[in-house]
Amino acid sequence: MKLIFHIDVNSAFLSWTACGLLEEGGADTLPTDIREIASVIGGSEKSRHGIVLAKSTLAKQYGIVTGEPLFQARRKCPGLVVVPPNYQLYVRKSDQLIRMLHEYTPLIQQYSIDEAWMDMTGIQEAQADPVGFATRLKDRIHRELGFTVNIGISVNHLLAKMGSELQKPDRVHTLFPEEIPQKMWPLPVDELFFVGKTTAAHLHKLGIHTIGELARTDPGLLEMHLKKHGRAIWKYANGGELDAAVFERRSSKNKGYGNETTLPDDVTDMETACQVILSLCETVGARLRQDNMKISVVGVHVKDNSFTERSRQTSLRTPTNSTNLIYEESRRLFRELWDGRPLRLIGVFTSKAEQSEYEQLDLFQTARNEKQEKLDKAIDQIRKKYGEDSVRRARFLDGEMNHMAGGLNKEKSRYRQRREE
Repeated sequence: MKLIFHIDVNSAFLSWTACGLLEEGGADTLPTDIREIASVIGGSEKSRHGIVLAKSTLAKQYGIVTGEPLFQARRKCPGLVVVPPNYQLYVRKSDQLIRMLHEYTPLIQQYSIDEAWMDMTGIQEAQADPVGFATRLKDRIHRELGFTVNIGISVNHLLAKMGSELQKPDRVHTLFPEEIPQKMWPLPVDELFFVGKTTAAHLHKLGIHTIGELARTDPGLLEMHLKKHGRAIWKYANGGELDAAVFERRSSKNKGYGNETTLPDDVTDMETACQVILSLCETVGARLRQDNMKISVVGVHVKDNSFTERSRQTSLRTPTNSTNLIYEESRRLFRELWDGRPLRLIGVFTSKAEQSEYEQLDLFQTARNEKQEKLDKAIDQIRKKYGEDSVRRARFLDGEMNHMAGGLNKEKSRYRQRREE
């Protein structure tokens, strides 16, 4: 029997921040472990657009929710402790977790910075007593790394993930196929993996409010209203395995290159949004050139303050790894895509990556591309020798924004590079 564990860090940003403060003595200025008081991880309080990125259990009891503005959270809890995010710390803690998981199996699929699947098939001790094995792993993580996790156990990735979401924190749950009617079907439909607010609203209009109701709905009806996504979530509601595309999007090395950043403050104006996009394109372009790759498709992905996600992409006339050309297309797509709602996340993604030697030249673009590529390569060489901050675009000189952004992915690559050195 196939056996999959899903590991999910409980309130990752808050837990990891608490660990960091306790380890470094930074908790001296706070009354106690921030996990034990009303606290949140949040953006700048100087701006009314600063938002809650993570919250403690006590903060949740005040009605504070992830994603709400900080000024609104303070109205609910005047004594709220707000701690800024530390992405470099989060990457370090994430790496510690993944290294520990690799001690048990080489078959690890990391889905995000705070969650991963473990394929435990064929590991005799885990097969014999999966709950006992997972409980010992959970307790070891808490004891040695200082934070708690939930572990879901099942026969595929979807059910293991849904199992880890059941009751938190610091729990182990099974969700085997025979347990689906009892444990999963009574849940609200928006708790199903890949059912966001927009999809849930469509389902509610169809009279579907629970995962069980979704599972019993005619998949043809769902496909008529939600296209391919309707059939996919029907399969998930019935315990089917996740589509391969879910994992491919997290494995950009052989498909494309991309980066995204979760914004600690809502972005509400075009100038700031384009600055974020440019910083992401700087990182994507540099990675493409480092690997001697060019891409033929560019896209932009956004998530607004109601957690609605949208994306748009376009094919290029000729493959490129030019930062400026990727940025020009990304900016154009963003202008077409954005409806003005405050943004929580912005991403730039690419696909159809190929070795740059095999570029098919467009005579109208060749001269411009060659000039831009020479400039990019010169900048890459200077940054490699003197550090990435040695060359910045003028628009980044006066602001606080990182000129080569990428959120957690960027911090992760920096940390790993230092560790390898």
